[in-house]
Amino acid sequence: MDRIKKNFGFGCMRLPMKGEKVDYEEFSKMVDAFIESGFNYFDTAHGYVGGMSETALKACLTSRYDRSSYVLADKLSTQHFETEQEIRPLFEKQLEACGVDYFDFYLMHAQNAEAFSKYKRCHAYETALELLKEGRIRHFGISFHDKAAILDEILTEYPQVEFVQIQFNYVDFDDPSIESRRCYEVCKKHGKPVIVMEPCKGGNLVNMPEEISKVLKDLNGGSLASYAIRFAAGFEGVMMVLSGMGSMEMMEDNIGYMRDFKPLNETEQAAIAKVCELFRKKNLIPCTACRYCTEACPRGILIPDLFACLNAKKVFNNWNTDYYYHNVHTVHNGKASDCIKCGKCEILCPQHLPIRELLIEVAGEFEKKA
Repeated sequence: MDRIKKNFGFGCMRLPMKGEKVDYEEFSKMVDAFIESGFNYFDTAHGYVGGMSETALKACLTSRYDRSSYVLADKLSTQHFETEQEIRPLFEKQLEACGVDYFDFYLMHAQNAEAFSKYKRCHAYETALELLKEGRIRHFGISFHDKAAILDEILTEYPQVEFVQIQFNYVDFDDPSIESRRCYEVCKKHGKPVIVMEPCKGGNLVNMPEEISKVLKDLNGGSLASYAIRFAAGFEGVMMVLSGMGSMEMMEDNIGYMRDFKPLNETEQAAIAKVCELFRKKNLIPCTACRYCTEACPRGILIPDLFACLNAKKVFNNWNTDYYYHNVHTVHNGKASDCIKCGKCEILCPQHLPIRELLIEVAGEFEKKA
């Protein structure tokens, strides 16, 4: 990991586009600016940008720069394999697409309880560790989207994992449906360096309601993205913060404040806290996540987590909350529509919430018929 020059990486899930194709000319200019500014970490996956991210990196990075001048991360994504026998051919295909003969970092992609079960069944971790021994991978890690207890399970079972990539931003930090803080603490417990993804929550911490963004704009100290990325980068054990950049303007802004990185000062931290407070006030369900209701629910519905998803959906309206609803909170537990209206949850709720009615609202948002 000592080849990483600085704590800011180019996330290649979002790239400059010309129509439906990657704009190679613009992307090459961005790659040049990134490397010339002293950064060298690039992150991709086989399905990013409709399958065009890896080949774009070959055209604009790996065919133009010496292999020692950049660090390249790729991932084994669950949608691209079903058996153990398919993993190595997929890996070779990724190397070819990127135009390299090894990956500096290779991640088991988007791990959650369900994905982890599949990866174990297919011996994916064991295959990756074999590739590590063969020198085809230099560092082995995971990217993670689930609760902290699942992360703890994975790192306990596979202590060979060298680093963990987690969703981490100031709004999700204490969100009970995502548990960024607790996942970060699990990484620290196991001594694993952290790579941050979604520091701007998919652009939502840049495209905020005006009454909220004004708090940060009034500081007159930088872009909205700068506060989000610097927040994440300021934590002990965070070795890398990734940012998806779709234009040279975004690139120049990001490298401007990350070239000589400074953590948030007290005034900026206070402004971030105020922004979080304003976001919380927009939440329509004042659930405190005490979890008394989940202990009583006969259908195993993770009521606080589903409420947190609905709150986040109404504030940000992005794909991420749908992902957590369908792929984390309801995979092995009840959906909102599974509620049998017994009322046991409402008897125990310290906030006296009309939980049965609210679950109908949650189901209406996340279980819409196609």
